[in-house]
Amino acid sequence: MIRRFFFFLASILLVLIIVLAGNTLLQRSQQIEVRSIAQVTIDEQAAADRLAHSLRFVTISSQTDENANAAEFQKLHAFMDQSYPHIRAALKRETIGANSLLYKWEGTDVSLKPILLMAHQDVVPIAPGTEHSWQQLPFAGNIQDGFIWGRGAWDDKGNLFAILEAVEMLLASGYQPQRTIYLSFGHDEEVSGLHGAKAVAELLKSRQIQFEYVLDEGMLVTEGILQGLDKSAALIGVAEKGYASVQLSLDATPGHSSMPPQQTAIGMMSLALSKLEQHQLPADIRGVALDMFNTIAPEMHGINRVVLSNLWLFSPLLQHELEKSGSTNAMLRTTTALTMVHAGNKDNVLPGNIQATVNFRTLPGDTQASVMAHVKSTIDNTNIHIQSLMGNSEPSKVSPTTGKAYETINRTIRETFTNTIVAPGLMLGATDSRYFEGLSENIFKFSPVRAGSEDLPRFHGTNERISIKNYAEMIRFYHQLILNSSKSSNEKEKTK
Repeated sequence: MIRRFFFFLASILLVLIIVLAGNTLLQRSQQIEVRSIAQVTIDEQAAADRLAHSLRFVTISSQTDENANAAEFQKLHAFMDQSYPHIRAALKRETIGANSLLYKWEGTDVSLKPILLMAHQDVVPIAPGTEHSWQQLPFAGNIQDGFIWGRGAWDDKGNLFAILEAVEMLLASGYQPQRTIYLSFGHDEEVSGLHGAKAVAELLKSRQIQFEYVLDEGMLVTEGILQGLDKSAALIGVAEKGYASVQLSLDATPGHSSMPPQQTAIGMMSLALSKLEQHQLPADIRGVALDMFNTIAPEMHGINRVVLSNLWLFSPLLQHELEKSGSTNAMLRTTTALTMVHAGNKDNVLPGNIQATVNFRTLPGDTQASVMAHVKSTIDNTNIHIQSLMGNSEPSKVSPTTGKAYETINRTIRETFTNTIVAPGLMLGATDSRYFEGLSENIFKFSPVRAGSEDLPRFHGTNERISIKNYAEMIRFYHQLILNSSKSSNEKEKTK
C-alpha cells in the first residue's frame, strides 16, 4: 500500500516536471528581428553642452501659480530658438497657456495620420535640506565624469532636448517626413498638466486631429534590475495608472488637553488611516503585468524562466514575492499612500479640525468611484467627511501591442539599443499623455533612458544625471523613430 502511494506521488511529480519543462521550452521569443542600422554621427559634446545649459533655467512649476518662474521658461524658449535655428525656421510654433509649446512639422502626405512626440519643460524642486547631498549643484548644469548633472537631466529635459536634437539634425540634412509630426512640450506636468498638456489636447481636439500614435515620457531601459535576465529590458508603457487623491476631514470641539474625551479627533482619524493602510485593495497578476511577464519569460534563464513560463502554478508564489517591494507591488494593485495630515497648533489644545490626504494610484479596471466606495466601507465612520480632490484622473485605456504603432516603437528600440528586449509595461506615475485619450488609440509612455537599480532613486531625488553616451543614444532613438514613423504604411490611415 505504501509502495503504491509513493509510486503514485512519484508519477504525479514526474508528470508535473514534464509539464513544467514542456511549458518552459515551448515558450518562444516574442522579440522582433531587426536589421543593423548605421549609427548616425552626433557631436556628443556639443549636444551635451546644450542640454547642460538648459538645466540652468529653474523651470519649477507651481500648483497655485501658473505664471511661477515665467521668466525662466521664457529664457528656456529663447535658448531653444537660438540653439535650433532649423526648427525655428521650418516648424510652426504656438504657445499654449502660459508657457506650453506646440510645434508642427508638415509632412508631404496629408492623408497620413500625424504622430505626436511629447516631453515637458518643468521640473520638481529640490527637497529642502538635501542640497548639500548633491555632488554637483542641482541647477548649475555641470558636465563631470561623463555625466550631465542637474535637475531635469532625466525628467524631462533630457527627452525634450533629445527630440529637438534629432529634429534639428534631420532638418539640417534636408529630410522631409511623409507623415506630419507634432511636438508638444508642456510647462506644468509636475503639477498635473491642467494648464499645459490638457489645454494642448483640447486645442488639437477642436481641430479634429487624430494621431497615428502619441509617445510621451515613461518607462525605461532597465539594466540588471530583472533577476534572471542577462539583457537590458526596455519597457513600453501601454497604459498608466489613474490618480485619485482623497481628502478626509473631521470636525471636533476644541478643548483643553487636560480634559480629553474618550475618543479624540486625532485618534479617530488615526484609526481611519490605519484601516486604509492595513486593508488595501487586492493584488493580482493580470492585465498589463501578465502581458509583460509572458513577453519576458522566454528571455529569462534558470528558475525565473520556469516560474514565469508556468504562472498557472507559480502565480501565488510570484505575487507574494512581488508584493514585498514597493515598485513591483504597485504593478499588481491600486496602491494606498498616506501623504498629508494637518491637525492641531498647540501641544495642550485638542484640535477642532483634522484633515488628511490619501493618494491612490488606480490600476486599470479600478475607478475613482470604486476607490471612494472602498474608502467609505473601510473607514466605516460617518463622522469623517470624504472628498475627491482636483486633478484626479481615471486609469488610461490599454493601448494595443499588436498594431503598427507599437511595432514601430518596438523596432526602433531594438535597432537603437543593442542586446535589449522589449516588453509592454504599466506606467505607475501620471503623465501628460493621459489628456490625449480620444486623439489616438495608441498612446505609449517610454523614455530611452538607461537605468540600473542605483539610478532609480535619482528620479525626483538627489544627484539627477544622465550620461553623455546615453544622451547620444536618446537622440539616435528619436532620430530613428522619426525615420521609421514618417513612412506610409500599406494601408493608409486617413486623417479626420
